[in-house]
Amino acid sequence: MGTTRVNERVQRHRDALRMAGLRPVQIWVPDTRRPGFAEECRRQSRLVAQADLADDGLQQFMDEALVDVDDWTTE
Repeated sequence: MGTTRVNERVQRHRDALRMAGLRPVQIWVPDTRRPGFAEECRRQSRLVAQADLADDGLQQFMDEALVDVDDWTTE
């Protein structure tokens, strides 16, 4: 299969998606394979945990927020 046929098929697919009201978006995300990624995650997690512990009103806020979602699900 030549690249021209592949390109045409891809273009038709993209055109169909656009006709369906969608648009392409490019999203850049952190490279999880990069050296130091896991350690940076741990560092940031520790900072967040420390900030949470220092915030006396956070747990009360979270408890109050949970009351609002009690009826979101149907059983």
